[in-house]
Amino acid sequence: MKSTLRSRVKKAPATQEREKKQRTERLTAASLNPAVTAVFDAYPKPLKSRLLALRRLIFDTARTTEGVGALEEALKWGQASYLTTQTKSGSTVRIDQVKSAANQYAVYFHCQTDLVSTFRELYPELNYGGNRSILLDAADALPEAALRHCVALALTYHLNKRKGARGR
Repeated sequence: MKSTLRSRVKKAPATQEREKKQRTERLTAASLNPAVTAVFDAYPKPLKSRLLALRRLIFDTARTTEGVGALEEALKWGQASYLTTQTKSGSTVRIDQVKSAANQYAVYFHCQTDLVSTFRELYPELNYGGNRSILLDAADALPEAALRHCVALALTYHLNKRKGARGR
């Protein structure tokens, strides 16, 4: 009876905020990878701050998106990569500087998914690199709302495909 009563009692905002912060700290602490940290440290300063902001956005999006679970941060092809190894809910998201353009960075997605074509339909104002990336300029503000949605779609790609298959 006590556990039922406790679950019905709404937590105070300060308690909710403290628990949210603790979850974020656990997620961030669990995800720190020395090899990835070294890659971030090697970026030029303006790009480094943009890529770190993008990294925070990815972790925050994962934390607030149902079904994603904890992310694993790793290096794939020398790029910071974010994988849903615990839940297998999504497709890998990678971030890196665009090698051919000093002022650009990108969010990369698996090219054999329909993710980028979906993003193009939803957000035609963004810049894309073929069927594999969203291109960003270090001089521009981060299109946060659009990127959060795109990252959430990528991190739940397999989960959504499974749900779609069951619905048929």
